[in-house]
Amino acid sequence: MVVELNIFQLLAPEEPSRKIISLPQIAPEEPSRRIISLPQVCAAVAFGIGLGFKDGLGKASEFFAGYILEQSLSVDNLFVFVLIFKYFKVPFMYQNRVLSYGIAGAVVFRLTLILLGAATLQRFEAVNLLLAAILLFSSFKLFSSEEGDTDLSDNFVVKTCQRFIPVTTNYDSDRFITVQNDVWKATPLLLTVAVIELSDIAFAVDSIPAVFGVTRDPFIVFSSNLFAILGLRSLYTLISEGMSDLEYLQPSIGVVLGFIGCKMILDFFGFHISTEASLGFVFTSLSVGVVLSLMNKSD
Repeated sequence: MVVELNIFQLLAPEEPSRKIISLPQIAPEEPSRRIISLPQVCAAVAFGIGLGFKDGLGKASEFFAGYILEQSLSVDNLFVFVLIFKYFKVPFMYQNRVLSYGIAGAVVFRLTLILLGAATLQRFEAVNLLLAAILLFSSFKLFSSEEGDTDLSDNFVVKTCQRFIPVTTNYDSDRFITVQNDVWKATPLLLTVAVIELSDIAFAVDSIPAVFGVTRDPFIVFSSNLFAILGLRSLYTLISEGMSDLEYLQPSIGVVLGFIGCKMILDFFGFHISTEASLGFVFTSLSVGVVLSLMNKSD
């Protein structure tokens, strides 16, 4: 008989017999959060400026458009990360460790996907229409979806990892693997990494085509992805507690994805929209979303 281990029931707080490590989730002070995120942003800006001096304004505009686009799409990604951490009750002191491993895996996967995507686009121009359709569908989903589901028990990624990864019933410090009854097993921390990794892969299906809609240069696509991903951990630390206040950011992202999808269709039929115009549209749309959210919060 095969017994399926339901890790979520084992981790449920209402069962007092379960021995779950409950550690204080002390968040860092706000000033330190801003300081932590500053170097990543400065590095991205410096890289973009250096690229502009080396290869011209056009390449710099492509990089900044891709970087801003990736950072904005990361907000939805981070919202899912918050749900995952809460669902698995990951202590705050271990969350950065989980994110670090997840980010490392995301870099490798996205590099592979970008190289394959660039090679495919060079050979098959019509693939642009497929990528445009993906972006337009994603835009439609952002506008048509109601309040996001915060219950991950029926999430496909979570259920898949739960089914194939044998795990212990409790955390063992910050270890991913431990010995229980003379058998090596994963801890819930490793299960969390697996779920985050697969979730990022799902998000890459939207984000990478979006950047390809701005530029065909695989170096620009990867570098903008890389800087956005490297800043993901700091961005999580900075805004994880305040993402619910950015209620108009999701519609803004939907507008941006719709714009990029339409741009790719127009490019395919010979109507070109400049990178500078795309950068201006992306920046303006996202800024409007943030400003409206802050204004609504102040009211």
